[in-house]
Amino acid sequence: MPVPARRLPSWAWVTGLTTGAIVAVVALAVQADGGTHPSAAAGARPHASASATPKPTPSAIAAAEVPDGSGTGRRVVYSLDQDRVWLVDADDRARRTFTVWPGTVDPKPGSYTISLRKDATTGSDGVDIEHIVYFTVSSGVNIAFSNAVDGSSPPPASGTPTGGVRLHKADGTALWAFGATGTNVRVVP
Repeated sequence: MPVPARRLPSWAWVTGLTTGAIVAVVALAVQADGGTHPSAAAGARPHASASATPKPTPSAIAAAEVPDGSGTGRRVVYSLDQDRVWLVDADDRARRTFTVWPGTVDPKPGSYTISLRKDATTGSDGVDIEHIVYFTVSSGVNIAFSNAVDGSSPPPASGTPTGGVRLHKADGTALWAFGATGTNVRVVP
């Protein structure tokens, strides 16, 4: 005779979900404290020996440096020329940097603040997106950082003006955790 399934009490579900959330936050914190995103050090590969530490390439070191003229204090820095974002702490040190896919409408260089955050929606290109962080409007188009829910890169522009600055999924999660409403965003050439 089969044994009836036991239903877990609600406190067990809450405990499990809380534990999972804490593990995810700790993992993100460790990853953010590690400096640059692995994609920033493209070409730097570990050697066959487990004890070998890869040396950063000159381009990875330059990418990790926060651009001159990007302000001071805790902020998100977005370089239009480099298609790159830095998450900068109050001590003016980059905690994370990563490349992005810009939309077809760029924001003008300048200082902005995160004005609105939205968990998820469908982008103007029809892609399901999450971690949407709005910071300005340019040419009547909302400009925001986001990542595709499925982690894919955006398709080529279809002639529709888009202001979504798309991120890799892990980078979208990190920016979402870093960029509360009111956080400074500095756009540089």
